[in-house]
Amino acid sequence: MSGSFRRLISGRGTAVLLASLGAGTMATGVLLNENSSLAAEARKKLYPPSSDFPDLRKHNNCMATALTPAVYAKLRDKVTPNNWTLDQCIQTGVDNPGHPFIKTVGCVAGDEESYEVFAELFDPIIKDRHNGYDPRTMTHPTDLDASKVEPQLTRSLKHGMFDENYVLSSRVRTGRSIRGLSLPPACSRAERREVERVVVTALAGLKGDLAGRYYSLGDMTEKEQQQLIDDHFLFDKPVSPLLTCAFMARDWPDARGIWYGPGSCLFVFTHSFLCKSLGELRFLLFAPGERCTSQRGLWFLVFRHNNEKTFLIWVNEEDHTRVISMEKGGNMKRVEHLIQERGWEFMWNERLGYVLTCPSNLGTGLRAGVHVRLPNLSKDPRFSKILDNLRLQKRGTGGVDTAATGDTFDISNLDRLGKSEVELVQLVVDGVNYLIECEKKLEKGQDIQVPAPLVMFKK
Repeated sequence: MSGSFRRLISGRGTAVLLASLGAGTMATGVLLNENSSLAAEARKKLYPPSSDFPDLRKHNNCMATALTPAVYAKLRDKVTPNNWTLDQCIQTGVDNPGHPFIKTVGCVAGDEESYEVFAELFDPIIKDRHNGYDPRTMTHPTDLDASKVEPQLTRSLKHGMFDENYVLSSRVRTGRSIRGLSLPPACSRAERREVERVVVTALAGLKGDLAGRYYSLGDMTEKEQQQLIDDHFLFDKPVSPLLTCAFMARDWPDARGIWYGPGSCLFVFTHSFLCKSLGELRFLLFAPGERCTSQRGLWFLVFRHNNEKTFLIWVNEEDHTRVISMEKGGNMKRVEHLIQERGWEFMWNERLGYVLTCPSNLGTGLRAGVHVRLPNLSKDPRFSKILDNLRLQKRGTGGVDTAATGDTFDISNLDRLGKSEVELVQLVVDGVNYLIECEKKLEKGQDIQVPAPLVMFKK
């Protein structure tokens, strides 16, 4: 899994790609209807906050725990500079009381300012979701040095690989948001189209092994879209109520698309068993103040230079940009300077790390996932407790809203905030190995132990 982290830390192709995205200008304003805003404000004044407070008695998400009548009364009438409100933040959690597989957060941010304007709600949610990390008193660490992972992997894995009898594939993804633009729940239609136009124009100038073509989802057949979704390359259609109730399904598939090179292979990662997925995340794991651009859709590019490399870039799905790394790759050391030269800045601050739409992704934005077969352990009543103590999360291989198919699970890090990128990947490597060892013991009829809870950081 360290390989994809290293690829994102060092990859010439990615540096050129992201640098090219800064070639145009992007509208950063949000189109607001002042009259409708004033009317909404006037309507709220007719009713006290107590009459607007949502019924959360049967809810089981982080928002429902943190939102008290007093907090609601204090924040209900506040708005961010982009006119995003508290009720818009919490609507997805109100409409989705619980989830069959995970405890959800229950709220989203519409812009970077949401985390400050509504801090009295977001701060306790963050503390609950991230194992006690207190954004009021703590700062988030960043460590992108993949060389620190390799020696530990050498100790814990044979030849840097998981046991292929159990692990089907591994990937690492991260996300970044562009400062000055509304996040996907709040972005305007014109804003989304302008982002797409700017980036498609910039990428049209790429030559050689970076050359490719943009395909609008609106021009694809349903069969073509579904094939890419089934192969885990394209984000799924926005059918999840967690997304639709957070306003992220608007205008589908307007201004969404996919760009990939003519020599790309769309099936590389599905049969890659290497546990080296951390290296290539560097170009979206920059230190604070680095810059980048984004557009809506999925960027998929396979560079055939030195070792074969595969990564995808999703843009403005749930976040402005999501990068998924699945194979080992090359050199990205110049990327920081190239991106800064283009004048784009990521949303970042010391207390929250990288700012993303969902509070669950704050900090690193990093999710290291492994598809692993656990036919015996998954039936053991201690399975959930083992995952909790290892700070791991399970879900189906088809995404957050899917159950496990048969005995195969998608296992990933539960936390994103309070630990560095290197530490989180090592946590997943060690945790998955522990699960596999438990599975082997159960196969032999031996007993297993529930590990002691991990201490993520000093509280």
